[in-house]
Amino acid sequence: MAVDIAAGVRLTDRVGIGVLSRLVSRDLVDEVLAETGRREKRSRLLPAHVVVYFVMAMAVFRDGYEEVMRRLVGGLQFMRAWQKDWQVPTTGAISQARERLGEAPLKALFEKVAEPLAVPGTPGAWLGSRRLMAIDGVKLDIPDTPANVEGFGRPAGATRRPFPQIQVIGLAECGTHAVIAAEIGTVSVGEREIAGKLAPALGPGMLVIADRGFFSFQLWAEFMATGADLLFRVASGVRLPRGEELPDGSYLSEISSRLVRGSHYRIPLSAAGDPRRATHIPVRVVEYTVTGNAGVRESEAFRVLTTIMDPDEVTASEIAAAYHERWEYEIALKEIETQMLEPGSGLRSKSPELVRQELWGLLLAHYAIRSVMAEAAASAGIDPDRLSFMRSINVIRRQVTDQAAFSPQETGSGHDDDHRGDPRPGE
Repeated sequence: MAVDIAAGVRLTDRVGIGVLSRLVSRDLVDEVLAETGRREKRSRLLPAHVVVYFVMAMAVFRDGYEEVMRRLVGGLQFMRAWQKDWQVPTTGAISQARERLGEAPLKALFEKVAEPLAVPGTPGAWLGSRRLMAIDGVKLDIPDTPANVEGFGRPAGATRRPFPQIQVIGLAECGTHAVIAAEIGTVSVGEREIAGKLAPALGPGMLVIADRGFFSFQLWAEFMATGADLLFRVASGVRLPRGEELPDGSYLSEISSRLVRGSHYRIPLSAAGDPRRATHIPVRVVEYTVTGNAGVRESEAFRVLTTIMDPDEVTASEIAAAYHERWEYEIALKEIETQMLEPGSGLRSKSPELVRQELWGLLLAHYAIRSVMAEAAASAGIDPDRLSFMRSINVIRRQVTDQAAFSPQETGSGHDDDHRGDPRPGE
């Protein structure tokens, strides 16, 4: 169906891409650009709102900059009615536009739109009235440029990975794989330190699950203070005094700050009120073994701690089952690492500011796709896990035409004569 375009309407005012513009509206983009001080005072070939959508589109299409831009605008039906000769900018022009935009608008957009997606009854998303959330992280390769090495560093010690890396720790909803908060750090910073910055995203009604690498008294206290319930695996070396045995096989114990271990100094939680002021916090411990298959997988013992103290409210077996929902977030990380990004390719930006910008665009695109999948699963009354992420992203890619209604600028002479931007091929 033809779309009538009023005279004088700019193509760049209408640019968008299906699922991304559905989640991130033009009005929201303009609002964030104003809040972050990135709204232009003069007309440009690449306005800031177009660059925002471009950065998100980079996560959907792994082509070069010019081809991503072609795909971004190529599916718009009204393009043939465009009256001005708008040409696809060169890689250098797009790189400059990304530098002008910076990280802040993409980060702000993610923080505004990312929220839990599960509805009551979504399979794998709840333990009673508690929403199952997980903390985990991923390390991503970035281009080996002096700026990135200085900003993020290289992996230390023996490693086969020659590239510098960034470390991303996120909070995700287990039932829908939706990442709702994230923190970016260097590989030299510990996971727990980065994870502590996620505390503002936690709150009452959540059960936050984490693997043993994240457990510390300090992080437990910080997270507990948010009102969220916690479920962490702990390493076998963590000493837990065995207290009251509970009918379901779990038992009560307590964890203590390492600052007072070996002394008689105590500030129990009951006296402190705030977990961050306590030196000793009561916990409930559930121990169990996952039996392996002969010759395939060895049996593995698990010991998990929780703030849910009453076995009549949640049994030990329900706690154990809930812990293993954490692996749904690991699947979400694999979706980002190997399906949105090509295996082994990592991010493409050559400066720390643009690496962070690209990462927020990647998380926005993943969230947008997962939100559509969650909505489709809810409409069909099925578990979101039954929908293929790879198939979903391929459907989104196919919705955009392969050919734009115009061609990129001719580059047969090796440069762009009327291009006013930097001709560098940097990304």
